[in-house]
Amino acid sequence: MEEVNIGLLTIKLVIGFVALFFIVIVTGKTSIYQLTPFHLVFVLLLGDLLGSIIYQDQLGIISFLYAVGLWTLLMLGVEFLTLNMKSTRSLLVGNPNIIIRDGMIDRKIAKRNKLDVNQILSLLRQRNVFSVREVKYGILETNGQITTLLKSKYQKPEKQDLNLLESPVDLPITLIIDGEVLTDNLRERGFDQQWLDNELLANGYDNEKKILHADWRDSEGIHISPK
Repeated sequence: MEEVNIGLLTIKLVIGFVALFFIVIVTGKTSIYQLTPFHLVFVLLLGDLLGSIIYQDQLGIISFLYAVGLWTLLMLGVEFLTLNMKSTRSLLVGNPNIIIRDGMIDRKIAKRNKLDVNQILSLLRQRNVFSVREVKYGILETNGQITTLLKSKYQKPEKQDLNLLESPVDLPITLIIDGEVLTDNLRERGFDQQWLDNELLANGYDNEKKILHADWRDSEGIHISPK
């Protein structure tokens, strides 16, 4: 059995982790849904590159740093081109395409992007759209998702459409997670531990350790999920 240099392996793993983390920060692509075809290929190939050389002791740290650094520079170079040269965006990132018009799927656009009807319907359902007939325009984005503009009769009415008065909107704040009180959040709302204990007692709980999650909304009060 081939002996593995633990020290070298550890250094390579740390460098690989830092490199991937750095790339995510630089590109701002924190979600798989944000990845364009170029970014997806880059990440997959980088993962394969790291996996193939990380266990090879004959490749030293310098060679490893060179491979990771060069690959990262290539990615940043392409990022620079797509940001500063419009002519490269279509080739490297792609363009959005209108794949649905007035409830009709554009077969040419679907075929060009290798999408069948079932895949299109699945993408629509992920947007809470359950029939093509509801869609006025459906735009196939460069990350493979479909953005929809619904026909007017399928759009949810807004308050301004119903002439309703606006109600205040307040952001809920978490007070307890897994039995632990978030004291910073508590103080931010101007509360203290005694106030929290009183709220818990009023809802039948004598100890925050019994609480899985609790948050506070000014307009509704405290909401508790017990363990």
